[in-house]
Amino acid sequence: MNKIIPLADVRAMEPSTRDAFVREAAVVPYDRDALPLDQRGRRMHDLRISVTDRCNFRCVYCMPKDVFGRDYPFLPHSELLTFEEIVRLARIYVGLGVRKIRLTGGEPLLRKNIERLIEQLAALPGVDLTLTTNGALLAKKARPLRAAGLARVTVSLDALDDATFRAMNDVDFPVARVLDGIEAAHAAGLAPIKINAVVKRGMNEHAILPLARHFRDSGHIVRFIEYMDVGHTNGWRMDDVVPAAEIVETIDRELPLEAIDANYPGEVAERWRYRDGGGGEIGVIASVTQAFCRDCTRARLSTDGKMFTCLFATDGYDLRALVRGGYDDEQIQNAIAAIWRKRADRYSEIRSANTSRVAKVEMSYIGG
Repeated sequence: MNKIIPLADVRAMEPSTRDAFVREAAVVPYDRDALPLDQRGRRMHDLRISVTDRCNFRCVYCMPKDVFGRDYPFLPHSELLTFEEIVRLARIYVGLGVRKIRLTGGEPLLRKNIERLIEQLAALPGVDLTLTTNGALLAKKARPLRAAGLARVTVSLDALDDATFRAMNDVDFPVARVLDGIEAAHAAGLAPIKINAVVKRGMNEHAILPLARHFRDSGHIVRFIEYMDVGHTNGWRMDDVVPAAEIVETIDRELPLEAIDANYPGEVAERWRYRDGGGGEIGVIASVTQAFCRDCTRARLSTDGKMFTCLFATDGYDLRALVRGGYDDEQIQNAIAAIWRKRADRYSEIRSANTSRVAKVEMSYIGG
């Protein structure tokens, strides 16, 4: 964890160089007989699309209120990708091997008429379409989302006790309304539901066991996430991280666990089930203490159309310029393939005190 790395390993290209690379790559055909692999032999399988940089929560680990205040300059609507542009790019990504698309934000349910986008994405062949939400609007949106073709939903829920939950979302939002949203999603058939809890020491490590108990026989999957140094505004420190091993040990003392295999190569969560045969499972996502870069198959598309090849990136590649600049689908596919082939990201494997201080793109902009 204390390894010092050259700054060049995490420094971004100059914007002009990056933009030139994208334009030049667009007019150079790639070998369409084989799906592109990055510098570490990783294929592209997952695409995370951020549909808005806005959120109605101000979670302390993502959008701290002292930074994302009333005067924060969110992106103007004209800079956001339209639904048609998102679907066009998604279709091109599917042609490059993407089989799972997750809509994120910010809070994606704040994007007006999101159901229309879901309906169009759900028509793409062979794609598992999911969405991550804070659950605040889920109670009234669950049925329309399912009707539009959404398959599953992941809900962020960092604690069950109201005081802790309100403190973490920092807008005094009650936990009961998120639980109502989870029930509505279950009733609508958005299953299996995953519950994501970011664990930050000194704030909610006491919430681990109650969350496991509450959802044990519900059919929902609780996933505990190590607090990460995403972005540059959350004041991340290694001392605030509750390691995945400690999380598992906390649950195992009362509800004995055993490890189970991943669902597919590149799955980020380590899976555990209850030894006594009780229903349900838990997962732990250990980006800090047990890096899984070697299996990462994720590309990310920001709200304004930039492609990011890592959650901890500093800059992205501007695909919107191609979409709005008259480039055809084949040319855009050339560019995306070239970006992926250039990819060598392994931030979590080289994380140190030095890298954590590098200014990285905010999670609310790129999506989790």
